[in-house]
Amino acid sequence: MLITLLTILHQILTVYFYLLIGYILLSWVPEIRESRFYYYLHVICNPYMRIFRGLLVFGGMDFTPILGFMFYRIGLEAFGQFIQSL
Repeated sequence: MLITLLTILHQILTVYFYLLIGYILLSWVPEIRESRFYYYLHVICNPYMRIFRGLLVFGGMDFTPILGFMFYRIGLEAFGQFIQSL
């Protein structure tokens, strides 16, 4: 039962990872940022990405999403390994 719940949680966190990728890619298109879909994506993804905002800015480029993705992916992989070890 516990392994099943942890596996479902892992799948949900994996979907969230892909939502983060979509959020960042869609943020490059100004017309899409005005849509209702992007608004909901922003509401879902921004709380996590806000943690890292402004940490890696070089010139006019913000590399914050890369840092956020790295930490999220490392945590997701560690969680997956933990589930497999059970």
